[in-house]
Amino acid sequence: MMVTNAVLGGIADTVAQTITSVQQRANRKQGSGTRDDPTSIEIQDLSKKDSRGDVYPDPRALATPFDFERLTRFMAYGFAMAPITFKWFGFLSRAFPMTKTSAFVPALKRVVVDQIAFAPVSVALFFSVMTVAEGGGRRAVALKLKDMYLPTLKANYMVWPAVQIINFRLMPVQFQLPFVSTIGIAWTAYLSLSNASEDDTLQHQNIAPYSSNIRLE
Repeated sequence: MMVTNAVLGGIADTVAQTITSVQQRANRKQGSGTRDDPTSIEIQDLSKKDSRGDVYPDPRALATPFDFERLTRFMAYGFAMAPITFKWFGFLSRAFPMTKTSAFVPALKRVVVDQIAFAPVSVALFFSVMTVAEGGGRRAVALKLKDMYLPTLKANYMVWPAVQIINFRLMPVQFQLPFVSTIGIAWTAYLSLSNASEDDTLQHQNIAPYSSNIRLE
């Protein structure tokens, strides 16, 4: 399950990076600035020579490179979180056992406890761990949580209660984590995009996401 969770986390981040790359390519095709902006270069002009005979870079050279370090962080996080999540699901199954005559109510109780106790902690843990893994300090963690925690938690409550009802109601304990991880590919991709977009925001504000006392020039 740890390996499976790591692989699924890697797939999710690959999807997120692919989405980002496609979006950036589309933006470049439309032009990154207005025609009055002397610093903007239209994508169709990149292969032309200038007055000195120099060739502009090939458009493919401007594509965002795949971030293997980011991929490794997501895989490592998924690997490390698998035992914690599995133990949590085991606790819920013992605390709220389901029987043939009573299944829906215990499953509903598991969902309520999971979303009240575990979901807020897991969202905070994700952004904190990822920021620290990127080299950020306490200030970077605080800024990330300030900007991303509540929106992500709200999104969580729109998605996961329904998923967990199915998970706790129909899935045996040994299959609950793989089921959640598989459904969670889209969710993890969303987290990956959110985490990366917040890092870009910090860079644009001259706040280093990787250090609490280093400014990006």
